[in-house]
Amino acid sequence: MSLNVVVCVKQIPDPADPGSLDADFTLNRAGKLILDESDSYGVEMALQLVDTAGGGEVTLVSMAPNGEVSGLRTALAMGAAKAVLVTDPELAGAGALDTARTLAGAMGKAGDYDLILAGVESSDGYTGTVPQMLAAELGLPMVSFAKSVEIADGKVSVKRQTETGYQDVEASTPAVVSVTAGVVEPRYPSFKGIMAAKSKPVEEVAVGDLGIDAATVGWSGAGQEIVAVEDAPAREAGEIIEDEGEGFQNIVAKLEELKVI
Repeated sequence: MSLNVVVCVKQIPDPADPGSLDADFTLNRAGKLILDESDSYGVEMALQLVDTAGGGEVTLVSMAPNGEVSGLRTALAMGAAKAVLVTDPELAGAGALDTARTLAGAMGKAGDYDLILAGVESSDGYTGTVPQMLAAELGLPMVSFAKSVEIADGKVSVKRQTETGYQDVEASTPAVVSVTAGVVEPRYPSFKGIMAAKSKPVEEVAVGDLGIDAATVGWSGAGQEIVAVEDAPAREAGEIIEDEGEGFQNIVAKLEELKVI
C-alpha cells in the first residue's frame, strides 16, 4: 500500500534565545527559525505510517517570512521527501484563521494525500485551533489529540487522548489529525539525512499563487491590531494571617471583601 501524508510544520524563533518584538508588537521572526518541537512529533508519526504502509512519501507544508527554510531542512533531514513553503510579506500579522486558510490553499501544491497531520498547538502561539480550522476550510473530517494513528481500508483509526484515558475514533480519509507531544520519539537527523535534505525540493509560493486575496489575510484581514504590550505588574506582598484558633474568620472576611464568596 502506498501512503502519502502531509505534515503542517511551523518554524519558530529558537526558544533558547531571548525573544524580541517588532514595532507592531508581534514576535520578531527575522532571524533563523527552527522546527517547532511540537511539530516534530507529527513528522515522526508520518514517517512511521509511511514505513508501515511500505510505500509513499511525506510532504511538509509551512508558512514563514523571508523564505526561511532552516526548520524545514531539519524535517527533510528526518526523512520527509519535499516541502511547500508559503512566504509572503502580506501574511505579516496573520492570525490562526489566516494561517488555516493559507495552509488549506497550499495543500493543492502538496499533491494527492491520504492524511494531514499537525501538532496540537504551536510553541509560540498556543491557540490550539489551526488544525480544526484547516479541516473546516478543506471540508475534511478532523480528529484531535491523537496518541496513536493507524490507517487501513480508507479509514484512519485514532486513540484520542482525554483527561481520563482515551477514545477510539475512526474517520474516512483524507482527514486532518492533530498529534499530541510525546506520542512518538522523533528521530535525530543522520549525517546522510542532513546532506540529502540540502537537495530536496522546497517550493516557495506567495499568497497570490494560492488564489487567496491578500486583503483577506495578515493585518489587512485581521480586523484587529495590537496597541500596546506591557510587562505584567509585579506581584504585591500578601497578607499573613496568624491562626490562633479563629484564623478562618479572617480568611472568610477577606474572601467576602474580594467578592469571591
